[in-house]
Order: sequence, then C-alpha cells, then structure tokens
Amino acid sequence: MSESSPAIPNRPACGPRIAQFLRTYYIYFVLLLVVAVLSMANLDRFDLFERGNFLNPNNIINILRVSAPLLTLAGAFTLLMVSGYIDLSVGSAMGLSAVVYALLAINGVPFLPAFAMTIMVGAMLGAINALLVVRLRITPVIATLITLSLFKGLALLLVEDGVSAIKSGGGRSMPAWFNDYGREGVLLGLPMAFWVAVLVTIALIVAQSRTLLGKYAAATGGNPTAAKLSGINTGGIVALLYVIVGITAALAGIARSSFMSLGDPLSGDGMELTAILVVLLGGTAFSGGEGKVLRSFVGALIIMALTVGMLTLVPAYYQTLVLGTALLAAAASNHLVSRKETAS
Repeated sequence: MSESSPAIPNRPACGPRIAQFLRTYYIYFVLLLVVAVLSMANLDRFDLFERGNFLNPNNIINILRVSAPLLTLAGAFTLLMVSGYIDLSVGSAMGLSAVVYALLAINGVPFLPAFAMTIMVGAMLGAINALLVVRLRITPVIATLITLSLFKGLALLLVEDGVSAIKSGGGRSMPAWFNDYGREGVLLGLPMAFWVAVLVTIALIVAQSRTLLGKYAAATGGNPTAAKLSGINTGGIVALLYVIVGITAALAGIARSSFMSLGDPLSGDGMELTAILVVLLGGTAFSGGEGKVLRSFVGALIIMALTVGMLTLVPAYYQTLVLGTALLAAAASNHLVSRKETAS
C-alpha cells in the first residue's frame, strides 16, 4: 500500500509581487539613478556647481531654490489630474502672480500683506478656471487655454511700456526683504521657499490619504457618473481643486519672483508642460482616478535635477527636445500601464 505524497502548499508567484514593488517604488530608484549619474559628470562649466561636485551641500541648496516653484505646484496639480481634469494656465498664473508680488513690493507694501494679496490673486485665478469648467461646462483643455492667454496678457499689461519686467530701476528699488523668501532666507540650512513647498506637499498628502477631498477626487476621476450617483458633489470638488492649484501657482510665482529679484510676466512659461511631465512621471493616470502626491514631488526633484544637469551636459538647443521626449515617454508608458490594468 503506497503512501500518499504530502501536499505542497501553494506559493504565490513572486513575479507579480516584484512587478507591484517596481510600480510602487520605481520613482525613488529613478531619483537615485539620476543623482548617481550627475555625481559622476563634470559640471564645472556651470556657476551653480562648486568644483563640479553635484552632491556638494551648497549645490543641493541652490538646486532646491530653483526647484521650489515646481515642488510647490506638483501636489495640487496631481490631485487635479487625479480628478480627471487639467490646468494649462498654471504657467501664466505663476507669471501673473510674480508680477503682482513684485509690483506690490516695489510700491512699498510690506512682505506679509504683499504675500497674502498675491495668494488671494492666485485663488481668484483658480476660481476663474473653476467657473469656466464647472459652471459653463467648457472642456478643461479649452477653458484653461483661454485663461492661459488671458492671464499672460494681463501680466504683460501690468508691466510698464518699454520694460520687460517689474524690477529695480528708474528711481525705484526692491525692498531689502524681497529676496528672503526665494533666495536669501534659509531655515535649518535650506531655502524658505523649499520649506513652504514641503509643508504644502505634506498638507496635500494628508488631504489625499486622510480626508474626503482625496477620496472624492479619485472617485470623480475614476468614474464621474458613479460618483454623482453616490451623492458626491463632483463640481464642488473640482472647483476647490482649481482654487488650490491657483494658490500653489501664486506661491510658485512668489518663489520665482523672489529668486530672480523681479516680476517677469514670462517667468512661468512652459510650467504647464513641466507639471504634466512631473505628474505622469510620478505615475498619475492621465485619465484620472489614480495618482500619488508624494510620487509627483519626487518626480519634480528628478526633473529639476535633470534640467540643471542638462545646462552643462546637453547643448541648449537639445534641452527642450530632451524634455519633450521625456514627456512623450512618460505619456506612452502611462497609457500602456493604464490599458494593461483595464484589460486585467
């Protein structure tokens, strides 16, 4: 009489688990890879770097100063795209906010009132987008293309004829505090604008994971019809997200204006494409419903490190091509992953 073989327990295949691990943490490996490559590159030709060492503390601080506007904007832009909507006017809103902030400062308004009024301007710009998209039901791409031109035109009108930006000159000068937020001021060795970007990102991470805003944004982007039938005020959620994006665009404009010591109406040009690239790189689904604020923050660090590194590693006329290619690759991979998950 033969003995029966002992039952072999079913073991979960490690392949899917590895794939899930890579999908979850790939963005951090990409950041480490970028830092490693730039650390081995010769960066002596660019004044931002000291002795060609990418990991020099002073160089890291300078990169964080330059990165503050994008880091500030990334989280809010992520939540908006998670909800299935987009804002192509963030660059123009950023430029207009930079002009407003510089104009207030150069005319004697103290820091806190100038800061607060610029934030209010950003909220109003976001509310205009919300009005067009939610109330008038204009397609988000069309609506925000309209406001892209509107905000940029208004910023250009605020600058006096014959000059390109609001800056010191003609008997007027920026106050001594103007550069503190984006360039001179530091806390624990890091720029003030960077700390604000971190605080904004933490607040949005908490909002996404612990509040109804994040839950409802994902529901709106994943299945708007089901979200409405569930009693979710999808229009209110989208409107609030547009306002939040406007506020972060204003913070980004303040950081850029303070760093450059002027209010340039074109200082946010191209920011909308960079923000899209960052969000897609972080794994946010272009169609909505899926995305993480923290991953977009890390994606912003990657893009800024690459951008600064390309200033010396890649000729100037190739840089836009490289970023465009990266955007195409991110969009294509995002689409393939979304299609695979839908099929499964």
